[in-house]
Amino acid sequence: MGGVSINYESGRLAPDTVRRMFDRIAPVYDAMNRTMTAGLDRRWRRLTAEAVVRPGDAVLDACCGTGDLAIAGAEAGGRVTGLDFSEPMLERARRKAPALEWVRGDLLELPFADASFDAATVGFGVRNVDDLERALVELRRVLRAGGRLGILEITQPRGALAPFYRFWFDRVVPLLGKLLPGGSAYTYLPASVRRFPGPEELAGLIEAAGFRDVRFRLFAGGIVALHTAEAV
Repeated sequence: MGGVSINYESGRLAPDTVRRMFDRIAPVYDAMNRTMTAGLDRRWRRLTAEAVVRPGDAVLDACCGTGDLAIAGAEAGGRVTGLDFSEPMLERARRKAPALEWVRGDLLELPFADASFDAATVGFGVRNVDDLERALVELRRVLRAGGRLGILEITQPRGALAPFYRFWFDRVVPLLGKLLPGGSAYTYLPASVRRFPGPEELAGLIEAAGFRDVRFRLFAGGIVALHTAEAV
């Protein structure tokens, strides 16, 4: 990094910095996911895949990370291509599921032709892109008309759970991250959630990108949102 200090707490990083961050945390990524969600992230990914993937579908899992959502899509009957810009993340995904197709690429410039897929999923990834609207338009571009989109993302709860959420994500998660190699980047997580659109606003952005029948479902008292939509 050339000695340059990175302000993870800003919640907004340059794309190359985000990629390097995920390169570093790849060895602890799965362990942190299980810890942060008490293991519920696997269920949320399964529900995401089941909501949008049909048997035989060509499926894109963008920002696939270590591959858990892509694998859930394959278990739902899809022919899945997982894409991520972090090679260390992809290395772990390939070890988990060598039969799936894994591609290094950028969600903002997807290396696929128009209308290539029947379904697309993104799990805990759109929050990290530099241009959310452009990412949504790219997802629409590679989907066939009538194709289904599923976006799983952390959000900020309201009501009684909000104080627990702030304690867990603002204090406990960054502390746990600092105990792990490369995990200091987990101070970025709560800040990135704070600056990310809420469920209603994200639904509007999805619709504006060329989707209809946009719906969202909240999990864990509103800490996680699953948005689904259909390409126009």
